[in-house]
Amino acid sequence: MGNWYNILVAVDAMESSLSAVQYVGRVAGKIAAVSICLVHIYPEPPPDFYTKGGVREVYQTQRIARAEQIFQRCVEILVTAGIKREAIFCTTHMAEGKTISDTLLEVRRMGDFGTVVTGKRGISKAEEFLFGSISNALAHHCQDFAAWIVG
Repeated sequence: MGNWYNILVAVDAMESSLSAVQYVGRVAGKIAAVSICLVHIYPEPPPDFYTKGGVREVYQTQRIARAEQIFQRCVEILVTAGIKREAIFCTTHMAEGKTISDTLLEVRRMGDFGTVVTGKRGISKAEEFLFGSISNALAHHCQDFAAWIVG
């Protein structure tokens, strides 16, 4: 089991994601040994992307630029809460051939994160079927790590 002070926080542009970051700041802001990794995972391009002339590198560059904007805001929240800037790391991943939830769990395993945090957002059953519910996946797979699902 990973060290719970090693925290992976899934972030996107949704308000629930920022609420999760604020919660992490309040809980972990006074812990000197904390290490926080902000992760933004984005989906593969849609099926017709390439037939419409899309270029993978352009798609990735756009998604990474969007993630950088999200990271800036999240880092500001965490630093304001008392977390040292050097204890905050950011990474972006494309969910290639799998769901965003599976990609998040893979990042967690690779980084040996003891805590995974995500905001809970209301999605329809159809969206959950197509894309998977991240909070649902965490709740079902958190056998060797803590999952914080912030609503």
